[in-house]
Amino acid sequence: MKFENQMQLKFDSLSINESFARSAVAAFCAQLNPTLDEITDIKTAVSEAVTNCVVHAYPKHLGEIEVWVGLNAQTVTIKVKDWGVGINDIEQAREPFFTTKQSDERAGMGFTVMESFMDTVSVKCEKNQGVEVVMTKKLHGKKTAVCGG
Repeated sequence: MKFENQMQLKFDSLSINESFARSAVAAFCAQLNPTLDEITDIKTAVSEAVTNCVVHAYPKHLGEIEVWVGLNAQTVTIKVKDWGVGINDIEQAREPFFTTKQSDERAGMGFTVMESFMDTVSVKCEKNQGVEVVMTKKLHGKKTAVCGG
């Protein structure tokens, strides 16, 4: 699919970078003139996806997280990817309250939150090769022109 505009970020899997990713994606999506509720939904979903990478992907070392955003008409597509340990059972991981980190008092609601705030959420995973979460959201804010170079 061809996108009207896109951006890509790569950063270390540090929890402090979660707010950076959330803010950067929100700022990039602002050109589509989303409603406040839509931008809040996007920020929340990005926060959950990046936090999953920080908490689960690299349990013993620092790793890299990539966030890619594509804009097409009034649809936002967001990919959050890591190259960490992967997910053993994606269906189980997507169940509400499932967590592999009970000792850290994790709620296990990351995928549930992403699914409730975005129109679609898909997960691709290979053991020890990382996870890619792809989320889309159709915006209903007023369409504005995307500037070309």
